[in-house]
Amino acid sequence: MLNGINLTLMIGPAVPVPVSQDMLDALTSVQVVSNSGDTPSGFELAFTLSNRSPLHTLFLLSSGASIPIVRVVIVVTVNGMPEVLMDGVMTNHQVTPGTEGHSTLTVKGTDLTALMSIIPFDGLPYPAMPTYVRVNLILVKYLALGIVPLVIPPIITDVPIPTDKIPRHIGTDLEYLQLLARDVGYVFYINPGPAPLTSIAYWGPEIKVGAPQPALNTNMDAHTNVESLSFTFDKEAKELPVVWIHNPETKVIIPIPIPDITPLNPPLGAVPPIPPKIKFLDYTAKLPPLEAALRGVAYAAQHADCVTGTGTLNVLRYGRVLKARQLVGVRGAGPAFDGLYYVKSVTHNIKRGEYKQNFTLTRNGLISTLPKVPA
Repeated sequence: MLNGINLTLMIGPAVPVPVSQDMLDALTSVQVVSNSGDTPSGFELAFTLSNRSPLHTLFLLSSGASIPIVRVVIVVTVNGMPEVLMDGVMTNHQVTPGTEGHSTLTVKGTDLTALMSIIPFDGLPYPAMPTYVRVNLILVKYLALGIVPLVIPPIITDVPIPTDKIPRHIGTDLEYLQLLARDVGYVFYINPGPAPLTSIAYWGPEIKVGAPQPALNTNMDAHTNVESLSFTFDKEAKELPVVWIHNPETKVIIPIPIPDITPLNPPLGAVPPIPPKIKFLDYTAKLPPLEAALRGVAYAAQHADCVTGTGTLNVLRYGRVLKARQLVGVRGAGPAFDGLYYVKSVTHNIKRGEYKQNFTLTRNGLISTLPKVPA
């Protein structure tokens, strides 16, 4: 690959192993998409093969019963620092015949959440188990795959009395985990790494705090480290949710507006717009007050971002891999758009002699809340 950048590709059933040099030589491009929230991440590998290459047989077997699960691990090392971009499974592949005796083999897949959406476990009981205990019990079966649970108990912990109610599993593990997360305003996703063959299954609030990544610099001459960066401001994207709190004593339903600012979702912009839309969450009238408030906080956080930045960078120029689900600073974009942003998604595009990233940044207002950001 590039000087200072090395790619490691591991493929195999259940436990992947480093691929041969012949397969690496046939690899022409790698694309990995990392998303925030509960949207699964994915990857795409492209190989150029001769029509008699044994790699045809190797990958076509992955759709048969003999190898039901083919796991793929993609690791990139930048300046001596390894970064696991993807730990997932193949879900689709196709061969496109070419000219001069060569074909293009395209392999697609998603992260390990794909393994959680195979078998439905409808009706499985969880007697006297609060939500976070059910989540841990579901995730423990995936420890053999190197998936380590990171479960944050919600503010409200309801332990159902078995004589009153027994919670039961709904759908596949992935569907039920996402349902439990939405009920308390949380997200669920699997983050690859930090070491190959290990992943973190995170079930908790979408956190927008922490140490930011080195700043993205634009319009700064020799200090510019992005190829392009542009911003849009859409105040219509912001909504103010209103939850209904039912008072059991007076039988009165009280509407309460919910702001989008919480300890885990601080204001990244100093001047947020006035919400042009009000959304009444009617279903919250049937919920306990604290649970209704959590639903409102989650909705407000999902509809708070009105500033969006999109751009492209060269990893060698930037000096490291930009990560999704973390904060990053921006400099040189002007007073309205400088400051900290949340990295909503990152697309890694790797080719021989090239490693670029497309990224999307979001925040909830204009003008930085900090006098400067880490360089």
